[in-house]
This record gives sequence, C-alpha cells and structure tokens, in this order.
Amino acid sequence: MGGVFFSQPWRNLPEDKQEDLAFVKNYQPRNKRAKYLRILLYGPVGAGKSSFINSVDSILQGRITWQAETDASSGSSFTRKYKTYKIHKGPDDYYSFVFNDTMGFENYANTGVLVGDVKLALKGHVEEGYKFSPSQKLMEGDKGYRSAPTLDDKVHVLVCVFPVGSVSLISEEVVKKLREVRRAASHMGIPELAILTNVDKACPKTNRNIKDAYKSQYLKQQVDAFSLLLDIPQDCIFLVKNYGSDGNMNDDNDALILSPLRQMITFGEDFLNDL
Repeated sequence: MGGVFFSQPWRNLPEDKQEDLAFVKNYQPRNKRAKYLRILLYGPVGAGKSSFINSVDSILQGRITWQAETDASSGSSFTRKYKTYKIHKGPDDYYSFVFNDTMGFENYANTGVLVGDVKLALKGHVEEGYKFSPSQKLMEGDKGYRSAPTLDDKVHVLVCVFPVGSVSLISEEVVKKLREVRRAASHMGIPELAILTNVDKACPKTNRNIKDAYKSQYLKQQVDAFSLLLDIPQDCIFLVKNYGSDGNMNDDNDALILSPLRQMITFGEDFLNDL
C-alpha cells in the first residue's frame, strides 16, 4: 500500500513548526464569555481520538504523555465517560483550548455511543463524568444532564477522527451515524474538520519519512474517498500520525499534528466571534 508518490506535495506544511506552535501556545479567545475553546472529537472505536489528545499534550509538554487513557487491544470503546481534557501551561495554568473525547461509534445500532448523546454534547447538555450508555439516551432530568449550558459548556468546533487505512472498509451504519452528527453540527453552525490517523501504518513508505505524507497517492485517494463519504471539504481533512509508546518525538511529526490543531482553533475562534 501507498508505494506511489507525487513529485510535489498535494498540500504544503509549514517548513518550520514554530509558527504553528507559537500560535497554539499564545491563543486566547477574544470572546470574553468563553474561558476555553472546546473541541469535540468523535468517530469509530479505535480511531485514535484519545491518542490525538495525548499527542497534542506531548508536543506542548515536550515529552510523551498519557493524559487520555487508550487501549488498542479492545474491540469496543475504551472511553466510557464524558471528560474534558485540559493541557497544563504551568503549575496552575492551562492552555485556552480543551478537548472532549466521546465513546466510539460501532457497527451496530445498539452498540457504542448514541448519536443523540453526541448531539446533546454539542449543545453543552452533557455534564462532566457522564457515563455513556449504548442503550439509553441521556434525557432531561437524568443525572448527567445539564439543563442550562453556558457558552463554555457548548462545543465550538467538531472534529471527526478516522483511521486512514479503514476508509474503504467503513460500514453503512457508521457512515450513517457520522453523517447524522455532521448534520446536527451544521444546523448549529458549529465548524467541522477531520483527521485521518495511522498514516504510518497505512503507508509504510510515509512512516520512513513522515514529511512525505502529503505526497502519497494512496493517502490522497483515502482523503478524496472520505471527503465524498461525509461531504467534508478535502482541505478540511488532515493526515496525522499520533505519538505512541515508542517515546520518539520529532519536528516533522509535530508539524503534521500542529497543522490541524491550528485549524481547529482558527475555526473555533471564528465561531465564537460570530455568536
């Protein structure tokens, strides 16, 4: 897989990661009603949502971190509770954006996170620590339901996370769930983008030189296919290799992760300022 490469990249990354890194580190919402910009990650089981949070945290801390727990050995979602992940900027300070991870979507109607619960999360109705149930949607009056969400509680940008090597294998049931969440976000005016993970596993030649991710014809085909499936513009779909347990970090992979992160913040900031 992924043996043929274009002579020129079909998307350019910054030559130096420092500009994106400085943007991320210095970001502050201009809308003073929002203390944090909230980024919600959604997608199928095992897509790499928690790993992406850890990868961002690792870059900003300068070392491999494991704030969000992951489990690659399980066929079901490891994330069960709705949790906000803040990234430390100092001993008593945090960066001005946060992540929320969701239980993953699964192939069958009564497994994985319910679409209705993700819609409630978008609106800020899901409280911190709520345990997702594959069989029972959160309802008003239930424990874990926030009846009067503030702007800080609501989602400001939505990110679909999907393993790039599984694009051609995606089931109709998962596509249906992803599309339904997208429609809900669109009706609320919430901006959206996608990250396709595991580019190193899908394209071994890219793994040898991660800078070539956007030269791979195979990876370009997967981006095109995913764009058609979910009607997400191609320039809003990014390739990512999350950091794992090998403990090796490098500037080229940092740049691959920081590029979509900067776009998430930019989209979310525009949304906050349009309110």
